[in-house]
Amino acid sequence: MNDTQTIEGLLVTQEALTKISSLLANEEKDLFLRVAVQPGGCAGLRYELYFDDTELDRDVIMTFGDVTVVMDEKSAPYLGGATVDYADTISKQGFIIDNPNAAGTCQCGDSFN
Repeated sequence: MNDTQTIEGLLVTQEALTKISSLLANEEKDLFLRVAVQPGGCAGLRYELYFDDTELDRDVIMTFGDVTVVMDEKSAPYLGGATVDYADTISKQGFIIDNPNAAGTCQCGDSFN
């Protein structure tokens, strides 16, 4: 498997796919990862990543092996070319979104514009 896969402009690293797959293995029902952009945060927009079981009309659905990642139609343009990664180091822990579409970010790193 490649280190990074891309479908619909969203890239998901192998590290992120491995972590998502391991988290989903602990769930009792079929879930997928939803990646969304919502208003809020000091820079204007913020990312949301969460497990969901409901597909909406016009969702962009991507399959990476055994992992399904979904974006709503309003979030998809903001996430084209973005990379979802996972890190577990002393300096970084958790899911990280690197988005070349973001013109700026807040100091806490949780929101962008």
